Amino acid sequence: MQRRFQGPPTSFIVIAVALIQVLGTVFSASHQAVLRPLDPLAFMLLLAGPAALAFRTRRPAVMLPITVAATSIYLLLGYAWGPIVLSLALSIILTAAAGLRWQAWLGAGICAGAVVLLAVLAGDETGLVRASAGVAWAAILVLIGEAFRRRGERMAEYRRRREAAKQAERDEYRLTLARDIHDVVAHSLSMINVQASVALHLGTDDPEKLRPALEAIKAASKESLAEVRQLLGVLRDDAPLSPAAPPSLGRIPELVDDARRGGLQMRFENLVDPERVDPERVGAAQQEAAYRIVQEALSNVRRHSGAASAVVLLELAGNSLRVRIDDDGGGLRGAPAGNGLRGMQERVEALGGTLGLMPLEPGLRVEANVPLSAGQEGHQR
Repeated sequence: MQRRFQGPPTSFIVIAVALIQVLGTVFSASHQAVLRPLDPLAFMLLLAGPAALAFRTRRPAVMLPITVAATSIYLLLGYAWGPIVLSLALSIILTAAAGLRWQAWLGAGICAGAVVLLAVLAGDETGLVRASAGVAWAAILVLIGEAFRRRGERMAEYRRRREAAKQAERDEYRLTLARDIHDVVAHSLSMINVQASVALHLGTDDPEKLRPALEAIKAASKESLAEVRQLLGVLRDDAPLSPAAPPSLGRIPELVDDARRGGLQMRFENLVDPERVDPERVGAAQQEAAYRIVQEALSNVRRHSGAASAVVLLELAGNSLRVRIDDDGGGLRGAPAGNGLRGMQERVEALGGTLGLMPLEPGLRVEANVPLSAGQEGHQR
């Protein structure tokens, strides 16, 4: 597909060139002794060239033949010399800019040959000098058009790459939201499933303890629904790409309490005080990653491992935020990694960190090391 130089609006070019050629020629004719005065045919030829420029976007191939013919007929009929060649010069430039290189060079060559032929027939030295200048200008006009064409191609490529980068950014953002939705839904449904099982059991054996289990189900479902609504809201085309406030380190104890209410024996070794942590060192992205890793790991422990207890460790280790979850369940049992583990891996790698799975006897260890924000070393105040 040919790339065309856009430039000013076509209507503006046509009107401006028509005014210059007609008014300029009328003024020039009043100061010349010409063989043939301007008549209706002369004005038709003066307007034919600008009219041909109207095809520059729809059918650029017709511009140059019309302007060459109109200019040649005008000059051969002996009308007054003036800016009649303006439309011819612009048609050469616009033809080259439209990507019709051979036609532009052919038209420029015809014009240059005509100028040289007239100079030879005139037989004077000044005519040959003017002919040389005409030939040079014919080539320059084509090169100007080529420059416009290349500039248009570079601009089109720049816009294409910019749009591709924006699309990649949107896709990556939506992938992040998809991981968040998976983590929220998996965690909340796991919590609801466990509490529902407890409620069914207590409904017959110990009705007194039924109410706390139902309240836990209600709280978990309400919280997860609110978070899922926030995440799904930004996926709508008419909604801005601005997510809700990401979860922080201060909310990790809630995950531990939820797991404890679900029947796990939990121990939380928190060596990072979220109230005193330096936000320039442990940024929002690192805090959200830590929260999501704990969320997904505890969901997997409750749903798949059959563990009775788990330990969550949170600490600053050098220039990394370390998140570790140990359980005493059955481990992976040779099963391939699911969406949850892949999501954790992608989340950590996006921040330049590492995620490892280590078998225990019994159980499984999930350990993530997330690099702290660059720029300032900071310290925990």
